[in-house]
Amino acid sequence: HVQLVESGGGLVQAGGSLRLSCAASGQTYMIECMGWFRQAPGKEREGVARIYARDGDSYYASSENGRFTISKDNAKNTLNLQMDNLIPEDTAMYYCAANSFCVRRLGGPRDFAYWGQGTQVTVS
Repeated sequence: HVQLVESGGGLVQAGGSLRLSCAASGQTYMIECMGWFRQAPGKEREGVARIYARDGDSYYASSENGRFTISKDNAKNTLNLQMDNLIPEDTAMYYCAANSFCVRRLGGPRDFAYWGQGTQVTVS
């Protein structure tokens, strides 16, 4: 199994930045794909970004318009999401996810087997 623990969420004003992190532990050798999803109240969980661990190939949701950057530190088994120029619509619970392989493009929740508990991001 794989355990994922997110950190870095919080309250920020519009236009500000946050950096989310996700620490992976357990059978991390199984992971080839990691991603970030978010879910706002009353809405479905949606993909934010994902990265292929072997070569860093990444894919982003089109709604982000270049404001977010996903990265992975393989030595530390840590996934990061740098979020800049945040807007109120970014307010949601953000979840780290992992899987043994990446699907084409961003993928959906069903394409990831392992999930963290989430970290809240609120943009005022």
